Amino acid sequence: MKQSVHQPAATPEPLLTSFPKVILFTDTDGRARFRQEEVPLAQGTEQARLSELFASGGYQLRRSPVGFRSQFHCTGNPQWVVIVAGQMEIGLQDGSSRLFRAGQHFYSVDVLPTGAAFDALVHGHWSRQVGDEPLVTLFVRD
Repeated sequence: MKQSVHQPAATPEPLLTSFPKVILFTDTDGRARFRQEEVPLAQGTEQARLSELFASGGYQLRRSPVGFRSQFHCTGNPQWVVIVAGQMEIGLQDGSSRLFRAGQHFYSVDVLPTGAAFDALVHGHWSRQVGDEPLVTLFVRD
């Protein structure tokens, strides 16, 4: 006779009511910094929480080979950056950096301040591919 095994009931995941929006932005001193805001998930159902519908100006895919690294630059247009595969590191002028892995994202609004001439010692950020896998990113423009 088979013995039945009692499985404890799964603990339900906590209901998420917001989506973390990591933002790479240009601060008042012209330098790039990170901050985080929450996007409310106030629409949908208990099983599928949704944010409001945001407009977009199109999307673009990029594949960067192992060893890729950019110079300091500003974002041309505000955009979401989603890491599809690989890892991307973003470095700031203050020497700090942040690593994003596949499935992670950030919102880039590190644009050159109005009227400013780009100064590679003050403005922008750099990005690079990390690890032994090419970097694949999805850019979704505002």
